[in-house]
Amino acid sequence: QLQLVESGGGLVQPGGSLRLSCAASGFTLDYYAVAWFRQAPGKEREGVSCISNRGGNTYYADSVKGRFTVSSDNAKNTVYLQMNSLKPEDAAVYYCAADLPRYDGSGYVCTLAPEYDYWGQGTQVTVSS
Repeated sequence: QLQLVESGGGLVQPGGSLRLSCAASGFTLDYYAVAWFRQAPGKEREGVSCISNRGGNTYYADSVKGRFTVSSDNAKNTVYLQMNSLKPEDAAVYYCAADLPRYDGSGYVCTLAPEYDYWGQGTQVTVSS
């Protein structure tokens, strides 16, 4: 059974940091693209960051560039999202998603659009003083 499990969410003060983990089971992430999405109450799901493990390409939403870093540990079959300088507007349920990457002619790329087949159950991130 293919499964993604997120962890690492919690309550943090503004300016603080959290590291989210997305652990895969039932398949290996080596050749997959993995993305992080978030959804706050009353808002649409937003693509935050993604990594194409086949090639290493990464992408970030403008709202998190310079603050969030996505990385992959293939030995642990896990993708991470390091979140620094957190703001109250970063509060949301964070989801990871995976699918085979698209080849755009020059490399394998990921997307911040929610076009992924496999999704985790989400982990809550609260940013508040």
